[in-house]
Amino acid sequence: MNKAKKATIAVRKGIEADKHHGAVVPPLFLSTTYSFADFDTKRAYDYGRSGNPTRDVLAETLAELEGGAKGIVTATGMAAVHLVTQLLSSNDTLVIPHDCYGGSYRLFTSLEKRGLLKLKVVNFTLDKTFAEIEALKPALIWIETPSNPLLRLTDIAKVVETAKNCGALVAADNTFLSPALQNPIEFGVDIVVHSTTKYINGHSDVVGGAVIAKTAELGEELAWWANNIGITGAPFDSYLTLRGIRTLNVRIKQHEQNAFLIAEYLERSPYVKSVYYPGLESHPQHVLAKQQQRGFGGMVSFDIKGDINDAARFLTNCQHFTLAESLGGVESLICHPATMTHAGMEPKARLEAGVGDTLIRISVGIEDVNDLLADLERNFEQVRPGQSQLKSNAVKAPDNDKTSDNCANFVSPAHIALW
Repeated sequence: MNKAKKATIAVRKGIEADKHHGAVVPPLFLSTTYSFADFDTKRAYDYGRSGNPTRDVLAETLAELEGGAKGIVTATGMAAVHLVTQLLSSNDTLVIPHDCYGGSYRLFTSLEKRGLLKLKVVNFTLDKTFAEIEALKPALIWIETPSNPLLRLTDIAKVVETAKNCGALVAADNTFLSPALQNPIEFGVDIVVHSTTKYINGHSDVVGGAVIAKTAELGEELAWWANNIGITGAPFDSYLTLRGIRTLNVRIKQHEQNAFLIAEYLERSPYVKSVYYPGLESHPQHVLAKQQQRGFGGMVSFDIKGDINDAARFLTNCQHFTLAESLGGVESLICHPATMTHAGMEPKARLEAGVGDTLIRISVGIEDVNDLLADLERNFEQVRPGQSQLKSNAVKAPDNDKTSDNCANFVSPAHIALW
């Protein structure tokens, strides 16, 4: 029997698994405890923290989608990050990217301050970094590709090769692309981490996380720690996340189509300094993105012209982009990383990562892209960020009552076809 494609796995994993009543959708098990078959004879489940049938279906689905041997579902994305650090001791060195998610950075630096691990922050886009890592002989190398929020890519194969040379494990945060667009284990990564809150659930109504291990042995060690420190996910959250994952592949296609068109629009805008989206040929790592990803995702970041005041006016003047943290939901969100998602980083570290006061991050939703483009156009022309820097031949703003008609021209069939 041929192995199923990822879209089929996402839809059908667990379907028709109920042997008692023939339920098509796997049932929700809310019981916190399970009876023993006999004295000192446990069944498959004994206590909800240690195991749950609903949670296991989600874990198995994610493991199969990522190509791993075992998945562990956690209560939050940060719980998943924290779980991986349980593999380290006080003498172990953890290597992390200088531009990782602010919450991850805060956790890693806090653990270092408590003397629970040694930390080395590096820039994975520099060739010299890999020789430095080998010399360190770390226990674990943490990568995030694309990075949050600058969408920088890390060469996964190169990191894995470096790890082999120094005996390190490699963990990859795959939240921005999801298993629909990237599978780090295929490149030799040992552990994949997700905030399932994001694209995997896709509806901004469940907080959760997951860790997928390449080998069963490593997976069992991580599962033991998850049970030990009590961070496993709730059954109902797992049930909702499993429902969300059924539509992952169709959702991600629409996210990406919209994001590509928005990135192209932003690149042409006289109000924008820089656009960060690997799908653009102008992105310095566009070729690498095509090599290790199956798409470019739904996240777009850009530096607006002007200063933080221009950014603030723009962020609070949107109609179809909600000012909020998080990402990956069907609705479009917009945020200011410096004061929101990355506020937990020290100012110096944040600026070194490239997260300045004019950086704006968009999680592009699946609304009609013409409405999204019209909203951006209207907003730019009302706020006119960095207007003193504009040349006299700036693009003329469309009439407010004709904005939708004008923006309809942004979409062409050629753009909709994904590579």
